[in-house]
Amino acid sequence: MKTHEMELHDDDKPIGRVLTRREVLTLLGGAGAAFIVGTGFKNLRIAQTPIATAVDTSLPSCVVKPAKTEGPYFVDEMLNRSDIRIEPSDNSVKEGALLQLVFQVMQTKGDTCEALEGAQVDVWHCDASGLYSDESANNTVGQKFLRGYQVTDKLGTAAFTTIYPGWYQGRTVHIHFKIRTDPASSSGYEFTSQLFFDEKMTDTIYATAPYSTRPGRNTMNATDGIFADDGDTLTLNVVKNDDEKVGGYKATFYIALDLSETPVETGTNGGPAGGQGGGPGGAPPNGTPPTTGNG
Repeated sequence: MKTHEMELHDDDKPIGRVLTRREVLTLLGGAGAAFIVGTGFKNLRIAQTPIATAVDTSLPSCVVKPAKTEGPYFVDEMLNRSDIRIEPSDNSVKEGALLQLVFQVMQTKGDTCEALEGAQVDVWHCDASGLYSDESANNTVGQKFLRGYQVTDKLGTAAFTTIYPGWYQGRTVHIHFKIRTDPASSSGYEFTSQLFFDEKMTDTIYATAPYSTRPGRNTMNATDGIFADDGDTLTLNVVKNDDEKVGGYKATFYIALDLSETPVETGTNGGPAGGQGGGPGGAPPNGTPPTTGNG
């Protein structure tokens, strides 16, 4: 199957074409590994599914993904670091399955796309026990574990060292992320969404410590209101890290942003601001109800 390969220009920025609808349909017919949502070209989205690596590497990296709710647990800590497992107050490291998470961020320009350099990518998620740092509802005010940001390089790459996230009542397993072109300015572009995980991979990892010390989850992808709307397009392909010195797992997330458009503002319940949407709420593990909406 012929694919549109990324080309390296003199400035070393990856350039590629944004796929037309016909090309996407052709890609789907050959790979059987993507899912389309949206009705117009601007809304065309392609998603990788967690299957064989040989198929994943054939998919283009200029792919538009849907925005998701920020949730109640975002704190703009402005922590510039790649290893977000560390709790700065005592340098302890959060336990859990090691996950190397790489973002490949592109920007669309007409019918082409290129690497987006200098964008700030924030990541935050709960620990293996389901708790977020710096949240009164989780009794973790002042702590900053599993939060941080990286700035994309000239190839549009931002890499993080973290752990496979835990779960809490009312939500499926997920990681939050936010991409900003100018965090210090209200006029900068901002995109917020969530990453999800294959259920079989989650079951495999949750059978090990420290995840295995907790009772079974009560919310899966299929019953999570936020995942229900295009969640397949945001599901990571998590594989074992073939670097024996590092170990654990790894995943790369490809996303393209249209900086000429303002993303739809999402409310804490997963739908447009002021709307409904989302899914059932729930209490974090300590029993204290979460703040507005879902995490």
